[in-house]
Amino acid sequence: MSARQKPTTMAFVAWSGTGKTTLVENLVRLAAEQGLCVGALKHDAHRFEIDKPGKDSHRFTTAGADSTMIVAADKLALVHLHKTAPPVDELITRHFGHCDLVLVEGWKTSDLPRIEVHRHELGRPLLCRDETYDPNLVAVASDGSVDVDVPVLDLNNPASVLDFIQRGAWRS
Repeated sequence: MSARQKPTTMAFVAWSGTGKTTLVENLVRLAAEQGLCVGALKHDAHRFEIDKPGKDSHRFTTAGADSTMIVAADKLALVHLHKTAPPVDELITRHFGHCDLVLVEGWKTSDLPRIEVHRHELGRPLLCRDETYDPNLVAVASDGSVDVDVPVLDLNNPASVLDFIQRGAWRS
């Protein structure tokens, strides 16, 4: 894939405890096994900390560095301080342009196409249809039947979910 093409991107939204992370993890694994370059992007509504107090990178950040990067032979991590979170599209363009596929967990108010994860046993309403009408909803991945105006995918069959994303029928 050329760096100028935008990667196929799909967001996953759901109530907490529904299985978003497990589904995204399985999709990442399946796509990587197919040889795709896969990016995963997670929105955290809470504060998180990857820098550990006492470590060099944390010392640089607490000393006042706006951006601190730690690099090893096989990976890098960047801590970039900001007053407000950048828009998800900007993050995808800046950090995931080299990917074939970007799977996003969260960002339910973005303009990204999204699949809602629904687990029947929880008895929760759909975020994207019952709670509010979300025009960016392209499918529901559920472990049961759901009466909805978009395709219902089998939550327990991640390969079929990945196939749906790759076919891209939701784009038209």
